[in-house]
Amino acid sequence: MSDSAPTADPSSVPLADERTQLTAFLEHHRAAIEATLDGLDDEQVRRRLVPSATTLLGLVEHVTWMQRIWFEECVAGTPRTQLGVVTTPDDSFRLHDDDTTASVLAAHRTACATARELVAGRDLDDVVTGHRAGPRTLRWVHLQVLRELAHHCGYADVLREQLLAQDPPS
Repeated sequence: MSDSAPTADPSSVPLADERTQLTAFLEHHRAAIEATLDGLDDEQVRRRLVPSATTLLGLVEHVTWMQRIWFEECVAGTPRTQLGVVTTPDDSFRLHDDDTTASVLAAHRTACATARELVAGRDLDDVVTGHRAGPRTLRWVHLQVLRELAHHCGYADVLREQLLAQDPPS
């Protein structure tokens, strides 16, 4: 598996084909969620700043899980039980004691690389049937993942801002 991600900036592809544009936005948001961890230590990225279990590191853990569900389960047809992942979105935010920034980022990058491989050469109109709620197009999967990434990037930005306000850089 390749770890290298396409580097297209969404603003650089306004007249490109739909697939290029979707890929650019996905890659931008994948990098953006990772960037929210930059310069923070393991204690900071695990710190709970809201009543829920949401933490910066937990958000990256969740979007890793989410991408595995949409690409490995929905597109590739591998059931969650075979993927070895938690079964509910709420559980996907929970961290284990041995999770570190490095290990969670590595898992995220692996999930992204796998997702790229699974959609390579496929048409956006291809119907995928691995989702429990029924078939959908590959385009729909891309849009759903983009929606979730953008949504969680917003949360991550706010949590990072709160952390930096508590612990200003020296």
